[in-house]
Amino acid sequence: MESIWIKTSSQPDCGTLHGDYSTEAAVIGGGLAGILTGYFLQQNNVKTIIIEADEIGHGQTKNTTAKITSQHNLIYNKLLENFGKKKAEQYAMANQQAIDQYRYIVSKEAGDCFFEELPAYLYSTNRQDIPVLEKEVRAAERLGILSMFTENTTLPFEVAGAVKFSNQAQFHPLRFLEAISKNLTVFEHTMAEKVEGNRILTDKGIITAKHIIFATHFPFINAPGYYFARMHQGRSYVLAVEGVPKIDGMYLGVEDTGLSFRSFNNVLLLGGGSHRTGENSAGGKYKTLREKASEFYPKGIEIGHWSAQDCMTLDGIPYIGQFSHSTPNWYVATGFGKWGMTGSMVSAMIISDLIKGRENSYSELFSPLRFTPSSSVKNLTSNLGQAVKGISRQALFISATDLDDLPVGHGGIIKKEGENIGVYKDENGRIYAVSTRCPHLGCQLEWNPDEKSWDCPCHGSRFDYKGNILDNPAQINLETSKYE
Repeated sequence: MESIWIKTSSQPDCGTLHGDYSTEAAVIGGGLAGILTGYFLQQNNVKTIIIEADEIGHGQTKNTTAKITSQHNLIYNKLLENFGKKKAEQYAMANQQAIDQYRYIVSKEAGDCFFEELPAYLYSTNRQDIPVLEKEVRAAERLGILSMFTENTTLPFEVAGAVKFSNQAQFHPLRFLEAISKNLTVFEHTMAEKVEGNRILTDKGIITAKHIIFATHFPFINAPGYYFARMHQGRSYVLAVEGVPKIDGMYLGVEDTGLSFRSFNNVLLLGGGSHRTGENSAGGKYKTLREKASEFYPKGIEIGHWSAQDCMTLDGIPYIGQFSHSTPNWYVATGFGKWGMTGSMVSAMIISDLIKGRENSYSELFSPLRFTPSSSVKNLTSNLGQAVKGISRQALFISATDLDDLPVGHGGIIKKEGENIGVYKDENGRIYAVSTRCPHLGCQLEWNPDEKSWDCPCHGSRFDYKGNILDNPAQINLETSKYE
């Protein structure tokens, strides 16, 4: 289902690439990170072309809850422990500066994007979490963020405590994109298929550029960079509920079952149900959210639901900067976790400075060339183990589904002549059959009953039940099968 941002915005007509072009910089990806980077480069008189496989903002940007905040869950005490005060302070200040940049750009270019300055809260209903919350307050204050502990919120239930950051913000991401992209050179429905040196080979022509920026959510090139081994992807779910009291800020629960709250006009966005992509075989994420919405807001009316996908790095810090050691003129912006609004702005600031040859005090911290053993080894081992498991399941999977027993509206994996086949039975009993081998690196896909999709637990590629690609790093659709 379409997000509320799609329903409440108009889509600019950007046109499609026809033929070959030369430019100083080329951005692959027309989401928030790509458009902001193009905007910053244009402001610095760098001739830039942006290409987008779909329409601008119609990837992950359209599915965000659009919180512009430096409050990235319980991160600051961890940063102090893993990186020390200097780098933790750089992370805090980079994200605080991102908020300031939004404030400035909105005042100059995007006055109708529903930008609101509000506090952000991390809350818990468990009193055992109070020491953790208080420790986060002290860490944030030590790093220069205006923070306090409070027990007072406008949530529809009692909390044990909350971390409050003042002077944060929220907005309408697509209205913002529409405003800042008006004077940019953007080609939609133009897919980058391959990148060779300074050339981007697309399905519509070739772009030659001195600088190439990958802002595709998850980089689609496996080598160099090897980002598939350095990140995993996760999903979360959102309900839009109308007719409920407006809350006074943005909220996120720190417990495993914690929920996200923010208002947009007279609509509440209620989020939760996070899980690693490809690990939702039981389903029930929307069901749980609907139960919570009914409990908290019995008079509320659901007017929409959707989901989002996020890239998680090994050490919890985004990868922003030079793509790899061997590609000095390639740049990447990825791994924002669940904090793509500030992550996108930080990317635009850093990458535009790198291209202009200016020093940026945050570039070393976010550099994709870094490796921090203390905070990365465990997650690297987990990611590699997940990949081995996924590839092994493709070869060793034993059928658990019988087609005759498969209810309508459900999917499952069967074996036919030694091949794993993913089948979905629609409401009319029609069967859709696809290969369960992910075309990215061959892992076995898993059925996601909440979204009727085939999801890769290794690297996060997703496909609808017909085999059409939904999320990268895969670039092609699934092979379809005939099942008699």
